Amino acid sequence: MPFFTPGDDPGPSFSSLVRRLGLSPETPSSDVGARLAVTHATTVVAIRFVDGVVIAGDRRATSGNLISHRAIEKVFPADRYSGVAIAGAAGPAMEMVKLFQLQLEHYEKVEGSQLSLEGKANQLGQMVRSNLPAAMQGLAVVPIFAGYDLGRQTGRLFQYDVTGGRYEESNHASSGSGSLHAGTVVKLGFREGLTRNESVDLAISALFQAADEDSATGGPDLVRGIYPVIATITAEGFTRVPDGEIADRFTGLLDVLASREIGITRLPENSTETGGDQR
Repeated sequence: MPFFTPGDDPGPSFSSLVRRLGLSPETPSSDVGARLAVTHATTVVAIRFVDGVVIAGDRRATSGNLISHRAIEKVFPADRYSGVAIAGAAGPAMEMVKLFQLQLEHYEKVEGSQLSLEGKANQLGQMVRSNLPAAMQGLAVVPIFAGYDLGRQTGRLFQYDVTGGRYEESNHASSGSGSLHAGTVVKLGFREGLTRNESVDLAISALFQAADEDSATGGPDLVRGIYPVIATITAEGFTRVPDGEIADRFTGLLDVLASREIGITRLPENSTETGGDQR
């Protein structure tokens, strides 16, 4: 058990404790991304609903133009009332989540109370900021943090930039390579007073449409039984949505999309709209 003088005591900060003990990972001195095929995790979304927040992420990880993992998980509980969804370099992102979980547990043990939700968001922002040297070498991590604020009795969500800037979003957030497409779907489908089921369906639709446009985002894999990880965070805590329920909701979405295709006349291959000669 290490002992510190009053001037060197890291207090409740677990990351400061790690630095004091010399256990912080070294920052690469050259562009790692240019030399290695770094695994990247994308796409994640978060949506506020009437009882809390939904946080979701697809399961694909890519290395350049290759699929490196088909079933990676990108949504994790931070503690009982908050969660993190990761996007960016997968290795540093997962390490950051584990350190963040330890930080919250360490703070609670040292101080005897939990951090406020905003305090947790600030702690994660500091970790993202400390990763900036690695981000400059191609190992960026850009998470989403969401949780249930017991004081305000509402769900809250936060986005970050690569420098550690923390921005609270009122209704929804997205990150990763497919965030433009997923965010657009959520923006168009969001309304005040969404129920839990409606927000889960919206997250599923957003990830499906993102996968349809972005090769780095994985859609539902019906053959392997791989579906996005989706969790709700409410006054009851962090709860992962069962894969069986997600599969049923994806099936419903596919039925709706298929019904829209009925009656659409498609041109045969190699034809022209004017019916010109085919050679």
